[in-house]
Amino acid sequence: MSSKTASHMKWHANGRTDDGLMRHPADSPAWKTFDSKYGEFSSMPRNVRLSLAADRFNSFQTYESSFMLSLLIPGPSSPGNDIDVYLQPLVEELKELWDVGVETYDVSTKTIFQMHAAVMWTINDFPAYGDLSGWNTKDALACPFCNYDTHSCWLYNGGKYCFMGHRLYAISKQKMTISTT
Repeated sequence: MSSKTASHMKWHANGRTDDGLMRHPADSPAWKTFDSKYGEFSSMPRNVRLSLAADRFNSFQTYESSFMLSLLIPGPSSPGNDIDVYLQPLVEELKELWDVGVETYDVSTKTIFQMHAAVMWTINDFPAYGDLSGWNTKDALACPFCNYDTHSCWLYNGGKYCFMGHRLYAISKQKMTISTT
C-alpha cells in the first residue's frame, strides 16, 4: 500500500539479476524448491515470504525501519518450551495468510489483490531453536542432526554436558560438499 515499497515487493521476480550467482534469497535452493512445490503461490510475485527470527534481544540496539517486533519475552522469565501459548495467535494468523490471504491494495498498479504469505525460514540461536522446535538442546542428545548418535559426556565438575570430538555433522557436511563438486 506504500508507494515507497510497492515496487520492491516484486523486485525478486522483475528486477533482480538471475545469473546463477547467490545475490538474494530468491537465488537460494530453498526458495527455488519452495517455488517448484507451491507454483500457485510463487506465480504471484506480490505474495510475501517471511522469516521468523527468535533470538536474544538487545533493547538498546537500533534496528532497521522494516524490523517488526511482535513479541518480547524477557530472558530469565522466558517461557522456554511453553512458548506455544505465545506463538499460537501468530500461527493462526500465518495459517490464514497462507490459506485465505488478505485483500491488499497495490499502489504501483492501482489494483486490489489477495496477498498470501508463507514462512520460509526461521533464524535463531541454538537455545531458541530448542524452544521453537521442542527439541531439548540442553541435554545429552542436544544435536538435532545426530539425534541418538550424539557423542556426549557429563562433566561432573563442570555440571554440564560436553560434546568434545563430536564431529558427525561436520563430517557429513564435508562428504556432502565433496560429493556435490
